[in-house]
Amino acid sequence: MVDQGPVMEVAQCPSYAAALGYTGVAAAVCLSNWGSAIGTWKAGISIVHTGIRHPSSVMKNVIPIVMAGVIGIYGLIVAV
Repeated sequence: MVDQGPVMEVAQCPSYAAALGYTGVAAAVCLSNWGSAIGTWKAGISIVHTGIRHPSSVMKNVIPIVMAGVIGIYGLIVAV
């Protein structure tokens, strides 16, 4: 028989580690999409006001709405 030497204990994660991990995932998804929705809402309001005052420059103001949507997608990527 071969001597395997001293047996060491394997470090275990605390029982609440999985709950904290899933809470972080949920927070990343919820908060990023909530912020994206608020950004889209505020940028949409600015497009409406720009359309009333300067109808020719509405398409220039679409960029903030696209960027707000990108923030929501980034939050989903971070959560995964």
